[in-house]
Amino acid sequence: TQPTSESEFAGLVAELWPHQESVSNDSPLGPVTLFEFMTAMAFQGFSKASVDFQTIEVGLGGRLDATNLLNPDVCVITSISRDHAAILGDSLGEIAGEKAGIIKPGSPVVVAPQAREASDVIEQVCRRMEARPIHVGRDVTWERHSADLDGQRFSVQGRLARYELTMPLLGSHQLENAAAAVAALEVLTEQGHRIPTEAIERGFAGVSWPCRMEVLSRSPRVMADGAHNLYSIEVLLDSLPRYLDYHRLILLAGFSRDKNVEDMVKKLALAGPTVFATRSRHPRSLSPDSLAALFRNQGLPAEATDGTAEALERALAVAGENDLVLATGSLFVAAEARETILGIEPEIYPDLLPVDQRASQAVPELSDLDSKVHH
Repeated sequence: TQPTSESEFAGLVAELWPHQESVSNDSPLGPVTLFEFMTAMAFQGFSKASVDFQTIEVGLGGRLDATNLLNPDVCVITSISRDHAAILGDSLGEIAGEKAGIIKPGSPVVVAPQAREASDVIEQVCRRMEARPIHVGRDVTWERHSADLDGQRFSVQGRLARYELTMPLLGSHQLENAAAAVAALEVLTEQGHRIPTEAIERGFAGVSWPCRMEVLSRSPRVMADGAHNLYSIEVLLDSLPRYLDYHRLILLAGFSRDKNVEDMVKKLALAGPTVFATRSRHPRSLSPDSLAALFRNQGLPAEATDGTAEALERALAVAGENDLVLATGSLFVAAEARETILGIEPEIYPDLLPVDQRASQAVPELSDLDSKVHH
């Protein structure tokens, strides 16, 4: 699998731009959104590449999402938590109703473990659509055998076979995700597609998911995780001691303003971390001073820093040999920590920076940090 090249991307934009202008200007539907346009680009790109399978992830919700115009061979609904409540609903049941909007008449549906409120709604939609649910955790199960910083070894007992697998992703939640993927692959096998067990093994062994309990440095240990709602924070904190042995947790935290930050801070505070509050370059980011105050309200000393690179430098300065530096709270913060540690050239768009950062923002200096980390 290869990312779309810049020239292919530009070609798709040029090819589809007249169509979006026609819809935006000459129809009652209103202007085409960026997500709708890029969804159309993706479908067109897949068509040109003659791919065997398309894995389509909805952008938000499901029922009204731009991706929800296809007739899938299999639907997958991963564990549902409270997020985007202003758009999807205040309860798990309401959110599950939006997510279940991807279920089509007669389609097989892989359902990851859910809270009762969400599973009841999904079951109702399956019955109404005469869709066949396959329950991860009941019909397809998993067992972890071993794990280290390089990944984990596990088995999945599917409906058709048992699979002995390894993958570089850490976290108990990734085992659940792996079982859901196996369940979907077995549906495709039942539909007549030839998917050898060896291909499944190679796929899991080669999977890459940046900023998901990703170890960026081993000495000192630095991890980035894009957890940005209460459920994902809980899952992260549950998995950390299962997969890593560390003395002190040094937290590099930053959040978007539109998230339930106070509850996430309360949950993170239970781990008793040393806190460096920061913010990403994204204009929705919460100010470090406001975030530090929330941690102090939980009885934790917290230092406000003016950006991810500065917070990382301060965290590394106090980290001992057996400590863990964790960048989390936002995918933007996790990604910026990844940029800084791995020496990735950041994309900076001054017009999108918070106003007080526009004049001073520069590409982070990597030389000082490079001397402190061993990848």
